Amino acid sequence: MTFIRTLNPGDASGEVLEMYQRQEEYWGYVPNYAKLFSHRPEALARWGRLLAEIRRSTNDRRFELVTFVVAYELRNRACALAHGAGLAKIVGTDAVLAIADGREAEVLPEAEVAIVHLARLIARDAPKVTEGQIGALKEKHGITDAEIFDIAAIAAGRSFFTKLLDALGCEADVAYMSFDAELREALSVGRPICQAPLEFTRPNHAA
Repeated sequence: MTFIRTLNPGDASGEVLEMYQRQEEYWGYVPNYAKLFSHRPEALARWGRLLAEIRRSTNDRRFELVTFVVAYELRNRACALAHGAGLAKIVGTDAVLAIADGREAEVLPEAEVAIVHLARLIARDAPKVTEGQIGALKEKHGITDAEIFDIAAIAAGRSFFTKLLDALGCEADVAYMSFDAELREALSVGRPICQAPLEFTRPNHAA
């Protein structure tokens, strides 16, 4: 479901079809968020390039940690589930559940706890980030200026993406119902999971 009309994958052609096919190749179906971009397919392509560049300079653990924290804080179910599952592969499901519950100090090193707090604050109210908070990351935890830029860029980028999707009523795909039940229930924030069947660019592709 979305609040604006989108182009059905089976009716797409040209740039939109190419965009849908790229998304389908990655996910195995055309995700709901991609349909929003049927009006501006190049915007999704540019977002993908920006995201790849943001991610290039950091490791998977930090990327998934910051992305998950921001997505959960902003109550975007699809991103919280996708990146919660990604983070769980690195730190374990129990750790992800603890972070979601605000108990990150129980499961993460002190430096990562500070990163979580920064990511949450960027998502919640970025002007409240202080010079002292940034200074502590550098002086106490040895995080470089470039790494702090990466953390802020990951958080800000995810804020853009989740706010765009939620503003236009985009729901998580029904494929998320197959996620680990405990994780799915714990990360049930924001809009509900869409119950409409998955869509594909070619008829009978699902079969």
